[in-house]
Amino acid sequence: MNQKLVAVVDYGMGNLRSVSKAAEHMADDQTRILITSHPEDIEKADSIIFPGQGAAKACMHALQETGMIHPIQKAAQEKPFFGICMGLQVLMSHSDENDGVDCLDIIKGEVKHFDLERNPELKVPHMGWNQIHQTNEHPLWYGIPQESRFYFVHSYFVEPQNPNYIAGETTHGQTFASALSHKNLFAIQAHPEKSAEHGLQLFKNFLQWNGQ
Repeated sequence: MNQKLVAVVDYGMGNLRSVSKAAEHMADDQTRILITSHPEDIEKADSIIFPGQGAAKACMHALQETGMIHPIQKAAQEKPFFGICMGLQVLMSHSDENDGVDCLDIIKGEVKHFDLERNPELKVPHMGWNQIHQTNEHPLWYGIPQESRFYFVHSYFVEPQNPNYIAGETTHGQTFASALSHKNLFAIQAHPEKSAEHGLQLFKNFLQWNGQ
């Protein structure tokens, strides 16, 4: 039986060690987890984990510098693909962060800042544990109860053009999309690698998922 290769995208700013350790912990003997910044590894991998933290502009610059933009765009159309935090936000068309940044345009939509004009008392960044309301059934939600709590750290949230892509919602001053899914792609705003048993279950579900 051939070994399954799961590439964890390294663009110099992800929470890579925690993400790869969580994936390794939930992987079976036939799965290899590889942290990489090489486009050819993304091209040959069976599945992709795209983690991240930091700023959208720096993320896009690093992806450009390493030559990973096109391989990531291609992989997101073809292979099981798991975006985490910034790895969700840069999948969108455009982010309001850093005075405006064009992103990967894999999912049509925008990345917006929490509305402090409407809610000046709101704590931003949104940091800590919060619930995710699952808005559709998905293989990656298997074994994770409705309204389970995940760990968040972010000041921006995604707003897809097509609301059917929303797989989970969370409320922090306003209700926002905290998980998106489309075909072979699933992405989450929270940090599953910091989210205890439900986060580990999400990694397990992804590693067993064939993208359908």
